[in-house]
Amino acid sequence: MSTDPKKPAEVEDEAEDTGKTAEDRALASLDAVGPQSDESTKHVDHEAVSKAMKNLKLGTAAAATKKVKVDAADVALLVNELDLTKAKATDLLKNHDGNAVSALRAFVTVN
Repeated sequence: MSTDPKKPAEVEDEAEDTGKTAEDRALASLDAVGPQSDESTKHVDHEAVSKAMKNLKLGTAAAATKKVKVDAADVALLVNELDLTKAKATDLLKNHDGNAVSALRAFVTVN
């Protein structure tokens, strides 16, 4: 007969391998990689996260800016009445769709 009888220790090892969950096997494979790989993956992950955060900040700023045409008289009104700069008055009007009354109310209730 050409079959080799397995030692009891080998049979137990195979039983443990098949009884493990997928999480246990994944953890074991991560543990087997070694410490040199951990440093490089942390470095790569840090770079990827920083790039993603930069893109996220740029995307939200572009999406938040509306193309609203504001009247120069409304900007002047906000500058005179609320002591704002022209840029801040324009942004306040853009956030309120160019409605000066809504912008005034929002500024007064917040401050």
